[in-house]
Amino acid sequence: MYPNLSEAATALDLAPLEAELSPGALVTEPDVVAAHSTDRALFCAVGTARGLVRAVTVEDVQATLRFAHEHRVPVVPQGARTGLSGAANAVDGALLLSVAKLDRVLEVDTVEMTCTVEPGILNQDLKDHLKSFRLAYPPDPGSVAISTIGGNVATNAGGLCCVKYGVTRDYVRSLTVVLADGRITTVGRPTAKGVAGFDLSQLFIGSEGSLGVIVGITLELVPELPEAITAIALFPDVVSASGAVTDFMATGARPSLLEFLDRQSLRMLNAYGDFGLPADSGAMLLAQSNGDGSPEAAVRELESFTEVARACGADEVMFSDDPNDSDLLIAARRAVSPAAEKYAMAHGGGELIDDVCVPRGRLREFFARVVEIGERHQDIVVSTAGHAGDGNMHPTVFFDASDPGSVARAQQVFDEIMAAGLELGGTITGEHGVGYLKREWLARELDPVSRELHMSVKRALDPHGILNPGKMLAAL
Repeated sequence: MYPNLSEAATALDLAPLEAELSPGALVTEPDVVAAHSTDRALFCAVGTARGLVRAVTVEDVQATLRFAHEHRVPVVPQGARTGLSGAANAVDGALLLSVAKLDRVLEVDTVEMTCTVEPGILNQDLKDHLKSFRLAYPPDPGSVAISTIGGNVATNAGGLCCVKYGVTRDYVRSLTVVLADGRITTVGRPTAKGVAGFDLSQLFIGSEGSLGVIVGITLELVPELPEAITAIALFPDVVSASGAVTDFMATGARPSLLEFLDRQSLRMLNAYGDFGLPADSGAMLLAQSNGDGSPEAAVRELESFTEVARACGADEVMFSDDPNDSDLLIAARRAVSPAAEKYAMAHGGGELIDDVCVPRGRLREFFARVVEIGERHQDIVVSTAGHAGDGNMHPTVFFDASDPGSVARAQQVFDEIMAAGLELGGTITGEHGVGYLKREWLARELDPVSRELHMSVKRALDPHGILNPGKMLAAL
């Protein structure tokens, strides 16, 4: 669709750009640029970037994009680079454009129950800031302590409590965006209601830096969340545990959290943090209810969870209102990613993290497929954790990265899990995004008309194709 951007960009003089930027914003030292050239995804292509722009003002972002648009230089927008799909990876000849230093809370409006922030603020830092206002921003990805709000918007991040409170998209009121040619605009609405024109903000949520660079975000807030009661249910196998999710949600339940951990996940967590989890169980469900502020309602909801879990074959169910118990279990759930990384490094170094979301009513079938895939590829280890209440699972494939045969078999397992998700009416990514890792799969999920519409939007907003090329839309 677009000409090769990297050839002309490689020899381009960056001095005119540097003169327009804040002092020290442009970095060209190869070691520094290389250190900022990847996110946390493995086995994704990494190009050689020309330079790194650490924007400290919105004007730095505009200047970078004006220059890149004029000279056909690819630009890779970046935040904290905690992504898991390679979307922040460098491409050849690119300018890496980091907005991590744009990290202020600009306003908290207690009447409108909104806040306006810059994209580089960490999710947890925003949550902490809002406590003094007795307000909360619910989206709660596992990377809450290290991922930015801008990155959360770019991938439409979900997380642990989205089963009740929704994902990032549900809280975005408006966005300030710098377009590919450096122009700036605000999309969305200033008020609680509004239908004036298309809601263009929705295009940028989940667009992974392919349509523009987000420099300001106005988020809707809720009153601070009530304390929750926590329950765990232990099952002999993953299929019965997934069935309990389906049946519990079918009762009309709205738990504030419903998470899944299989046996391999439990064992990795114990090896990582000595959490004392029941490593001999086939699977564990972690549920919380806050009863919308009513402890009695929370207890009733978890009593219903207990009844359903036992009917689905749970070996044991227990719940506690002790905050310490809750904090320990949530800490364990958040530690899945580093625990998996530690396990991978000790077992060949290979780790492919999947992110499949299926209808909750198909969870039993999905897990039956995952078990069957694992049985056919017994030299490959598959571990699954995820946001069960949403049907959003994260199977992780472990393999020996030094063995080409093991790498090939791991990729086959990864692809078979992806295919199972699509065949069951699901999607290739619930929250991690497409990036490099799943660009071929996006074309399989979208029908021909949808693919055409995607590319029409891309051409309208980025006519020279400079924004994050070769990734999300590359196979359309």
